[in-house]
Amino acid sequence: MKTTMMTVEAAAARIRTGAAMLVAGAESALARLPAGRWIGGTSVYFLTESGGRVEREQVMCTEIEEATDARIRILSPQELPDLAQDRFDGGLTLILIPAFSEAHTRFALDGAAYPGLFDQPLMGWITGVHLDEQATAKPRIFDGRACARHEDGAALLHVETRPGVVADLSIANPFRLGDDPGLRFVFAETGFAARTAFVGGEEVALAPLFASGRADRRLPLMANYAGALINVSVREVDEATGTVSFYAPVVAGVEYRLASPLGDYAAAFAAAGDGEGRLSCNCVLNFLYGELEGKRAGNHVGPATFGEIAYILLNQTLVRLEMKGVRASEAA
Repeated sequence: MKTTMMTVEAAAARIRTGAAMLVAGAESALARLPAGRWIGGTSVYFLTESGGRVEREQVMCTEIEEATDARIRILSPQELPDLAQDRFDGGLTLILIPAFSEAHTRFALDGAAYPGLFDQPLMGWITGVHLDEQATAKPRIFDGRACARHEDGAALLHVETRPGVVADLSIANPFRLGDDPGLRFVFAETGFAARTAFVGGEEVALAPLFASGRADRRLPLMANYAGALINVSVREVDEATGTVSFYAPVVAGVEYRLASPLGDYAAAFAAAGDGEGRLSCNCVLNFLYGELEGKRAGNHVGPATFGEIAYILLNQTLVRLEMKGVRASEAA
């Protein structure tokens, strides 16, 4: 597996060879690619070998060189529970979903309960646009078979890998739980937005807490899900309505703590391990808050996204995919 930033012309040449590919780029760049075995998603934020960059002309291509076969499916939001169907016996699935779409909401709320979800690696991200253009541009996914673009649903690339190769999916979350008892929240309802939460058993208004800086909106809320620390990032604080919205849903009855400040983002993600040979995706908030443009975050290469998928939806998390060889006895 190889992930490379390249010109549209170079990407088109690779697609014409029949390569199974995952492509990220601006909508205008993705629209210039030829038909083939690829799926694509919009993003203009990238972590490259030379550092973070905002890129509209070139595209980032992940070629699955270990693939022996691949098939593409486009699912409507209602069909998402069937995403594990039609997979190969050995391999993985790559998935792209447009930000703030119905599919985004459905996957975030219900994805963990989809049949067979955890039986095979599922990796991908939530597609987006430049943050300055959210009011005028739509996140998209692309079906490379016909170069068709969609504003909703999910693009799936089911990949069969050759014998002796396994997909290794992992996450790196450099954030740690904060210890301030005044910044521990329990929500009464599950959803992407809330006006109040319970802190120490007392219901408090959220927007003033974040607007005042008492709670740093750049830090995620963190909760323990079956031993894994999962982040929920703040999207917007609307003081007029008193609403705080999130990039992933908060779950009723679960305690969330505001994370501790991270410090040096680039160093934190560089310490997350060698990214060579991997496909990675990292949250656009880490890109922005960590001022990663022009900085290298280790060897991790991939788009900066509006949500990361490692089986379930994640926020402000580095997701990594690597193809590994196994011994013949393990593959049997």
